[in-house]
Amino acid sequence: MPSYSEDDVLRALAAIANGTSVKKAAFEHGVPRSTLQNRIRGVQTRDIAFSDLQRLSPTQESHLAEWVRIQAALGLPPTHQQLKDFAERILQIHGDSQPLGKNWVQSFIKRNPSVRVQRSRAIDSQRINGASTNVIRQWFKHLAIPEIMAIKASNRYNMDETGILEGRGSNGLVLGSSETRSIRKKQPGSRAWTSLIECISATGKALPPLVIYKGKNVQQQWFPLDLTPYESWKFTATENGWTSDSTAVKWLTEVFIPSTQPGDPSEVRLLILDGHGSHETTAFMYTCFRNKIHLLFLPAHTSHVLQPLDQSVFGPLKAAYKKELGLLAEWDAGTVVGKRNFVICYGKARKAALTSKNIISGWKWTGLWPVSMARPLMSPLLLENTSTPAKPAGQVCKGLSDGKASEKWAADTSAVPWSTPKKRDELQDQFSLFSKLDNDEHTQRLLFRKVQKGFDEKAYQLAVAQRKIEALQAEVDASRARKRKKVKMSPNSKFADIEAIRRAQIEAGELESSTDESSESENPSDSESCIVVAS
Repeated sequence: MPSYSEDDVLRALAAIANGTSVKKAAFEHGVPRSTLQNRIRGVQTRDIAFSDLQRLSPTQESHLAEWVRIQAALGLPPTHQQLKDFAERILQIHGDSQPLGKNWVQSFIKRNPSVRVQRSRAIDSQRINGASTNVIRQWFKHLAIPEIMAIKASNRYNMDETGILEGRGSNGLVLGSSETRSIRKKQPGSRAWTSLIECISATGKALPPLVIYKGKNVQQQWFPLDLTPYESWKFTATENGWTSDSTAVKWLTEVFIPSTQPGDPSEVRLLILDGHGSHETTAFMYTCFRNKIHLLFLPAHTSHVLQPLDQSVFGPLKAAYKKELGLLAEWDAGTVVGKRNFVICYGKARKAALTSKNIISGWKWTGLWPVSMARPLMSPLLLENTSTPAKPAGQVCKGLSDGKASEKWAADTSAVPWSTPKKRDELQDQFSLFSKLDNDEHTQRLLFRKVQKGFDEKAYQLAVAQRKIEALQAEVDASRARKRKKVKMSPNSKFADIEAIRRAQIEAGELESSTDESSESENPSDSESCIVVAS
């Protein structure tokens, strides 16, 4: 076993290149003279000479070693088994299915001195102080790693999973009788749990969502007939309505990677997410490695301070969803919110909340882009900054103090024969009457108040009618008997897309096929000249 390293050989060769004799360089750096002479003649190192016998090429091992260093710097160092699994997956791509030997990891470390074995130190959960100054300072060091700093804003993403009860509306302040101290508010229907995976970029872009229902299979009757607003969405079902290990990997391959592919294939992506178990599997990490995606996990109990989605997206999103949900029961308490109405309400809420402005604001106030550790350290949600704000003093409403002025105003207004106009003719009569009287300031104000009141009442009636129409449409759609039909997905995909749902609706008789529609449109004269009798 030689007592010198490859670095010693390189330093000796550099000294020879600068004019030092071979004998002196060999003595000073502890390298045999024969080794230096062989290198000068062009003899390759042992590692390069026998590289053809390696299972992985030096280039592949170099990329693997670089990935290990970066993941270790990000606080997620791979285990020996994970490294071995990664290497075997690379071999399988090239048709080599033979397992690696039990000493391969040790040999890999010897060939790549930039990687070494270290003992990991697990931090007990009781020692984690949540969103504290110390935790945030230590975590922000990951963002200062040169390889991470070089990643563009357009390649930085934040992903998180949230859950919503399909029929859960707002529990906030409501209006009721002043004679009662509290009031019960009816929630419109279903209590089924649905999970959603959302992902946003530092440039304000929102990726298509993944909707995870609780169930065995995705059913076509869960969706409205008009699927146009959900063209890019993905849908799946799990037994508990939460993300599984396989769902997380499929989200990577079918949603994240295709939607975020950089224009330059050499560019690296950064995915910031929480430490959910499904994100730490070998399959998930290997998929990221293969696609040049660095993972950065948030510290425990800090998502409310450091996660852009939690900071400015999920709050407005859930508030908007509750608002849409409340509209369904506002005019008809019998409306049931099932999976079908859930999709409709969530689609409207998502359009209102996942705006570019909200997304960029979340990245800014968490300090993740532009990178600024001062942002989260100044957050009022930080443990050290938490305090109870003083309640503002109440203000006393002031009423009319001049009794005589009030009496005069009442006398003036009661003497004028005005009524609130309900029709255009009534409004015209009011103006005609006004033109015959002297210009009196009180009379003018009273007239304009009456006009405004008439238009306000009409506007309110229109709004009420529109709300009732929307509620009735939702109720009719929900109460309509629909055939149960499983959505058949592609064998290469775990998720159901809109095209698969449309096919299931056509098979169930909910929609007409496009071929039927096209054949009818080819003979417009025939269809227009016939009378169709419904059976």
